[in-house]
Amino acid sequence: MAEEKVLSVNELVINFKTDNGILKAVRNVSFDLYRGETLCIVGESGSGKSVTSKAIMGILSRNSIIEHGNIMYRGENLLEISEDQFYKIRGHKIGMIFQDPLSSLNPIVRIGKQITEATLVNNDKLKLMYNDLISDDLIRYKNVVAKMNIEIDNEKKKLDEMISVFEADKENLTGEQIAARKAELAKKKRDFKEYKKSVKIKYNDKAKQLKMVLNETEKRAKDQVNEYKNKITSEHKDKIKELKLKLSAASDLREKEKIKAEIEKENLEFVNKLKITKAEAKRRAIEIMREVGIPEPERRFKQYPFEFSGGMRQRIVIAIALTASPEILICDEPTTALDVTIQAQILELINKIKKERNLSCIFITHDLGVVANMADRVAVMYAGKIVEYGKADEIFYDPKHPYTWALLSSIPDVDSKEKLVAIPGTPPNMIYPPKGDAFAARSSYAMNIDFREEPPMFKVSDTHYAATWLLSEKAPKVEMPKIVSERIRISLEEDAK
Repeated sequence: MAEEKVLSVNELVINFKTDNGILKAVRNVSFDLYRGETLCIVGESGSGKSVTSKAIMGILSRNSIIEHGNIMYRGENLLEISEDQFYKIRGHKIGMIFQDPLSSLNPIVRIGKQITEATLVNNDKLKLMYNDLISDDLIRYKNVVAKMNIEIDNEKKKLDEMISVFEADKENLTGEQIAARKAELAKKKRDFKEYKKSVKIKYNDKAKQLKMVLNETEKRAKDQVNEYKNKITSEHKDKIKELKLKLSAASDLREKEKIKAEIEKENLEFVNKLKITKAEAKRRAIEIMREVGIPEPERRFKQYPFEFSGGMRQRIVIAIALTASPEILICDEPTTALDVTIQAQILELINKIKKERNLSCIFITHDLGVVANMADRVAVMYAGKIVEYGKADEIFYDPKHPYTWALLSSIPDVDSKEKLVAIPGTPPNMIYPPKGDAFAARSSYAMNIDFREEPPMFKVSDTHYAATWLLSEKAPKVEMPKIVSERIRISLEEDAK
């Protein structure tokens, strides 16, 4: 049976406007995520890992520019949907665990309240029912409006960029050049106004049609909700009336107490049909706290974040992420702030929950050693690009890119006698991305072509690809570093035992 694809990132390009120029953060990144698998994205700080995950969550900063690409989830491009639709996805369908648990939690709010907050904010079941009934038509309408605004905003960003470049260059221009640039900008502003008008015309008819459909759906939804409310209210009143008659007819004290308990239960069940009560939200929270391994959850429900250790705080953050039962969980370096022993526990917990809930997981880290026992597939990122991509065994036992070799060489290992190798130099300044292979300046395997041309993704196998000129037919044959080959040999020998 074919694997079910739950998320697909295609040719994603993200830049950021900074005071020093345009920073090229993510450059043509593509990958797929399948049901129940863990995809690990590995790379040094600044490689574009977290920016990619934030784009998936729709939480990029205002100075970001999505130049190209799409992120497909359930048949929709997450880069084109409205914020209303993202509100239904973010946290509910796609959850995220951040790096520092303490900064993710409010220090002056009890843990229990933080876990139940999202549940209680959406506690009106009649409102949720209404929203579900109009959801499809509302999303279609909002998405058309969002697409229109995105097209206009993208063009506006280009205009703003031209203006900011002009302002930065103004001091070095002659009067004649300034006049020419001003005339060019004036034309661009006129062109933008015409473009904005044409885009609105293009989307106007479709938006009007969808709005009319939405209005009709809203009327039907209100009728259905009212019908449901009247039905359960009528049934509740009849039940209470019946129980009160039994109570007035009862003579035995024990029987009266029993009927009173039934009345109390019926009232509680009626309220639970209308909304999620604090008691129900607490019950769910304690259940999830127990699931993530927090001892005595009933007692700890009332405690504050400072009363928990770092590892326990991270378990709380995981519990909050799981409250809405997402199908995708993004873990952005969730163990970096923890010591080694607690790291192992959190990794084991994430693996356990992933299997129990059949979650798909994107795990972001700078340490290949952390993901050795977690990953199904690995994407190695450098300077905003995926430079190697394959199954975990292929990346660990048959790495092809010099950067992957460098990452593997820097992992501490008690079995290897070879000296650890630090990666020389620093990552490039992505305001001025290097020509050719971005890792060439730090690689002892770089050839002349690496400084001139960017390598394509060479196919190693149907599941394994690497962007390095070393895989070209014309390249000289080179061996991976001895420390890496030695580790692979030791590991394979241990696996064979």
